Amino acid sequence: MTIDWSQQRILVFAPHPDDETLGCGGLMHRAKAAGAEVYVQFLTVGDTADNSAKGFSTADERYAEIKEVADHFRWDGWHIAFPGDEYHLKLDALPRFELSNAIERHSPLSIAELRPTVVIAPHRTSYNQDHQVTAEAMHTALRPSNTRLRHHPRLVLAYEEAADQWRYEAAPSPNLLVELDEEDLEAKLAAMRLYGTQIHEHPHTRSEQTLRSLAVLRGMQTGVALAEGFYAMRLLA
Repeated sequence: MTIDWSQQRILVFAPHPDDETLGCGGLMHRAKAAGAEVYVQFLTVGDTADNSAKGFSTADERYAEIKEVADHFRWDGWHIAFPGDEYHLKLDALPRFELSNAIERHSPLSIAELRPTVVIAPHRTSYNQDHQVTAEAMHTALRPSNTRLRHHPRLVLAYEEAADQWRYEAAPSPNLLVELDEEDLEAKLAAMRLYGTQIHEHPHTRSEQTLRSLAVLRGMQTGVALAEGFYAMRLLA
């Protein structure tokens, strides 16, 4: 199967800044280099407790990192739907109706507004509550219906992150693998370095070694050097 990335308008849903890079940084770089449009809808960001020397990163620091990463990947646009500590790491407290509507139509980068050909979001088996509810809200927003009345992206994917397997009901291996070259992977790693408050030394799920190791594993599984793994939820040829 071959996807002509040059013809795609890609919308990535990221619960927090860095999820889009962890899950599909290589694909974004490959698609953008081919001529695709790439947009990122972040769901929330706020002050974050972390393992840095000071013990937290501020929302202002996170915003500054997003801007650097956006320039690095040359995104065509990005937006944060629910900014602030009221929502950050608390998306599961939002009514599903409100979250789904933001994804479907009540955001500048909603599915109805942008009409993407490809939608990519987290997988529901993540241990993180914000990831779980983002995935479920995306499922609702992209429910099957009359394509003459609502926009249906032809390709809907869920991305994986290294820690997603930390669940009893962990998903099986990805069923769609996107080949990367070294330049794509290096762009992904460089973007994670720009997320200076979020990247960690190995062993950690957000270390460079983890990201490279996962790309090597997924590549091996399909007979190439490097790849990113996805779960195809809709594939309309």
